[in-house]
Amino acid sequence: MYDDILLTALREDIGPGDLTTESCVPANRQALGRFVAKEGGMLCGLDIARRVFTLLDAAVTIQSDFTDGDTFAAGDVLGVVTGPARAILTGERMALNLLQHLSGIATATAEAVRAVQGAHAQITDTRKTTLGLRALEKYAVRTGGARNHRFNLSDGVLIKDNHITAAGGIEKAVAATRARIPHTLKIEVETSNMEQVREALRVGADIIMLDNMDDEAMREAVAEINGRTLVEASGNMGARDLARVASTGVDLISIGALTHSVRALDISLKFD
Repeated sequence: MYDDILLTALREDIGPGDLTTESCVPANRQALGRFVAKEGGMLCGLDIARRVFTLLDAAVTIQSDFTDGDTFAAGDVLGVVTGPARAILTGERMALNLLQHLSGIATATAEAVRAVQGAHAQITDTRKTTLGLRALEKYAVRTGGARNHRFNLSDGVLIKDNHITAAGGIEKAVAATRARIPHTLKIEVETSNMEQVREALRVGADIIMLDNMDDEAMREAVAEINGRTLVEASGNMGARDLARVASTGVDLISIGALTHSVRALDISLKFD
């Protein structure tokens, strides 16, 4: 289902051809390599890495005792790849890039989920994703145990600060939107203070986002909303104490850092 993404990535990486591999590796040479973890984390993207290789040559296989969502330790062999050496070498960088990046997202997401364990709040991602990789990155977030926010702008309505300014206020923005969208869609409104929270409540917002509020302000907003809508905490949440944010009573905590600035895990591919 991700072939379009992978083929685009391979075209970008290979260009007219893999000059190094085609020059020095015989066409009939077979190879065996091992994906080795240099640090611990949560695996994500093994099947995607496998698909990178099979798009180059269907004879390449990856055998593994791990599946996406499994945790691993430094030194673990995450998979053994065998097949034509040229295809493995040509796809190596792309397969590793994706495996490292997606495992980094899943690992960071799992850490965020653990931080709010036992609380009511759930972790969710945002649309702050790498260009062209959104579907893969959101898959990694789900692998880490969190929920996905909108996939694209047609998935739902999120009236943010600039929409509010351009529309002439929360009330006008919500009224105009409600007159146009199907009744099956929810309307979320971003707020930054209690005056906006009360206005969003008054006009019937289905979800209220508390943007860049401190813990005490969020606690006050949650008390004011009193279960009448879903409440989402947002704004630099990747740098916040998530347990404290969850203790305010919010329903959702959206974290852009899960995808826009996560550190890739250190995984290598070594030939025997």
